[in-house]
Amino acid sequence: METGIAVLQLPESEARRAPEGDGGNESVDGDAMSRNPFAGLVSHLRASWLSGKTRPMEYRMAQLEALGRLLDDKKQEILEATASDLGKPPFEAELSEIFLCKNELRETLNNLSRWMKDEHVDKNLAMQLDSAFIRKDPYGVVLIIAPWNYPIQLCLAPLIGAIAAGNCVIVKPSEVSKKTERIVAEALPSYLDKDCFAVVTGGVSETTRLLENKFDYIFFTGSPPVGQIVMTAAAKHLTPVTLELGGKNPCYVSDTCDVTNVARRVAWGRFFNAGQTCVAPDYLLCTIEMQEKLVPALRKAIDDFYGPNPRESPDFGRIVSDKQFRRLRALLCSGRVALGGQTDEAERYIGEAWGHSHLHPCMEHISAPTVLVDVQPSDPIMQEEIFGPILPIVVVTNMDEAIDFINSRERPLALYAFSSDDKVVNQVLERTSSGGFCGNDTLTHMTLTSLPFGGIGNSGLGMYHGKFSFDTFSHHRGCLKRGMGWEPLNAPRYPPYSQQKFGVVRAAAKVTHKNDCTLL
Repeated sequence: METGIAVLQLPESEARRAPEGDGGNESVDGDAMSRNPFAGLVSHLRASWLSGKTRPMEYRMAQLEALGRLLDDKKQEILEATASDLGKPPFEAELSEIFLCKNELRETLNNLSRWMKDEHVDKNLAMQLDSAFIRKDPYGVVLIIAPWNYPIQLCLAPLIGAIAAGNCVIVKPSEVSKKTERIVAEALPSYLDKDCFAVVTGGVSETTRLLENKFDYIFFTGSPPVGQIVMTAAAKHLTPVTLELGGKNPCYVSDTCDVTNVARRVAWGRFFNAGQTCVAPDYLLCTIEMQEKLVPALRKAIDDFYGPNPRESPDFGRIVSDKQFRRLRALLCSGRVALGGQTDEAERYIGEAWGHSHLHPCMEHISAPTVLVDVQPSDPIMQEEIFGPILPIVVVTNMDEAIDFINSRERPLALYAFSSDDKVVNQVLERTSSGGFCGNDTLTHMTLTSLPFGGIGNSGLGMYHGKFSFDTFSHHRGCLKRGMGWEPLNAPRYPPYSQQKFGVVRAAAKVTHKNDCTLL
């Protein structure tokens, strides 16, 4: 997943050491504040958190309800800003930026009181008179770094979880989606408590300085290279992280499937938001026979969705920046264009002009939504996440070869499999590893608040959505409360030790197998 801090570099100097003997005191001294422009802000939020202000459920609910009002009040501004930044059609913007955030809010508001309750756990014989439970504590001061491709959803969805868990939060929206960044910067302080929530704007320099500060949790959405930088910065303070990254999401299409349905579902997932989606199908794997059926089916689906000239369609987005546009245009030199048209750098458009698929892919006018065939694993387009409206097809001889191909590469954020035979879909699921999986569709798995969303390996670390967001931003604190009486029951654990005492302790504390009838 691309972000606006793709070239973020950490400062060369070593991280400031904690004072000797204090075990890493997290207070910020005056010298640190003078050297880092955000130290004072972090210190202010930490003081607010330490005051206990964010802990009551009523406070958290009030802040979440304020976010709901923000989405209602600023709906039109959000639609206009995302249209300006990314050319997002109103349907796509309202669905992905507003509706999904409202679902997260409703799910959280409906269940927060239950999520916050102590979770009582099983006890052994020795502790039957005691109270053993898990307390869901907030971490403290959280940093959320959001990307440009879904600038509202990927900012507010983790923020909802952080607020629900009782944290203070600094939000860093992407500077690439400028209009949306301005909405976040101006609106959030107007709706949320300024003592507990803040927005920091800026680019590489500002984000670098921000990461020098000690946070209690960092949530980053972006690319794997920048994820490594964020994780390195966090490690200097032993700060836990969630990294929502990207990768090349495979899509296997078996020979037994409804080709028309596959083409429509794949085309929608690939070209939604002009392909700038971290869970979009990045490439197709299928046999040469299926490819011959899929290409015309994809042509028909694209024509049905966007008309004969998608450049004129109000339902097809634009590339976010000139830099991204040029990167995508360079990738078109891979394989051969089977479906495609002309590019328009002035509008950052990769559009559709039928009848030109015979052109060499490196000529000036190439179309998109684009489908590439004759793509080799060594081609440039197979070396990085595409993040645009280009769909390469890689030919395999069968499902086993497809699975081997998937397993030979980094584990993706999402994996898709299409087949009319459920056994085939299950085989792909059982024999591969990915952040998420969706059979016979694309993207839709991430819309369920009941499913965790997150990566694995190179595609990320941690998860969120619904209760998983609350859990991510909560420290699960193991607690045991014992009474002051009944001291004779503790006598077997005290010296002088004996084998008889050990037998009593073992019998009282042993975890037994369900089929194990003996106590000793």
